[in-house]
Amino acid sequence: MNNKFAQVLALSLACLLTACAGFPPDEQIEPTPITAKVPQVVPALAFYQSLQRMSATELTRERTALGAHPSLPANQLRLAMLLGHPRAAQDLNRALGLLDSVMKSPDPGAQSLIPLARLLTDNYNERLKIDAQAEKQGAQLKEQLKESQRKTLELQEKLNALADIELTLPSRGQTTRPAPASGAK
Repeated sequence: MNNKFAQVLALSLACLLTACAGFPPDEQIEPTPITAKVPQVVPALAFYQSLQRMSATELTRERTALGAHPSLPANQLRLAMLLGHPRAAQDLNRALGLLDSVMKSPDPGAQSLIPLARLLTDNYNERLKIDAQAEKQGAQLKEQLKESQRKTLELQEKLNALADIELTLPSRGQTTRPAPASGAK
């Protein structure tokens, strides 16, 4: 058993050393930072995080400021984020239009924003779908409530009619029972 353990240990050590010897120390590959490939995504995500800390007044001010800037893809993406933010005045359809223009933009800076624009587009479309379902269910519940109220009124009218009929019936007198015969003991 010791012999097998020693063999497994030696084989593992050999594999480890072989793996380490694959690259000389001077030629080791450094991981490429994400920001080098997507320079505009990081500020866009930082902007989205900053929206969480803004008050309603600041959100309105930011919306006005972004609306006044030229239609650069980064600004369109930020405005779309703001238009879809839950604490701001939402306009998901307009936000989707802005995101669509970012995805179709020939601007080289827009290329790095396309994955984020797609993510937001999927999110906003899903929210629109959920809102539509909620409205449909709300309308169905409202219709069911009206139907229930109508049936309740109908039943109340029937009860009132039965009560009226009962009042018009001649009252029954007290029926007397025949007295038991006194002769049977």
